[in-house]
Amino acid sequence: MAEVKVLIQGYARGEEDSESASSTTTLIKESGLNIIVDPGMNRELLLESLKKENLSQKDINYVILTHYHLDHSLLAGIFENARVMDNEDIYSFDGKIKRHDRKVPGTDIKIIKTPGHDLFHCSVLVKTKEFGQVAIVSDVFWWSDEEEQKTDNESLMNHEDPYVKNKEELMKSRKKVLEIADYIIPGHGKMFKVKR
Repeated sequence: MAEVKVLIQGYARGEEDSESASSTTTLIKESGLNIIVDPGMNRELLLESLKKENLSQKDINYVILTHYHLDHSLLAGIFENARVMDNEDIYSFDGKIKRHDRKVPGTDIKIIKTPGHDLFHCSVLVKTKEFGQVAIVSDVFWWSDEEEQKTDNESLMNHEDPYVKNKEELMKSRKKVLEIADYIIPGHGKMFKVKR
């Protein structure tokens, strides 16, 4: 079974004349592979977090991008030995692109389409001993630092997303992940247990 660890808890906050944001960055270890989901855009914090895990950029085998907003994807290129995955393809730094079968090769880690926040959004499903089925859902659910993170199902379904591209699709994606996950890792905010 896989191990899942949140390396960086995502944040989004307004500052005097700018915004400060970076996505939640998650490390998955399975079958001898090190996989990063959404490397974010805070390079210093990411490198410090990897060092605490005794990992370097060269130790990462795959980077999964849940979507292409830069607060989630900006640092994908720093992992020179990794292949980069999105909702449909695997990209290599030699210019090759190939389709995947909704799994990280050599693992039981699944990639499912969860559109709404972004039209090409995906989520990552990981079976773990510690947490059961973990869904790394990125911006299917997310909160700014100023918001209270309410995790009852009604609040989750009705939480406003000011950047939503398709609200109807987002609602379907939210319903889907709430039905299959034991724990959810959001794009910005704390990991939480699904209440049933």
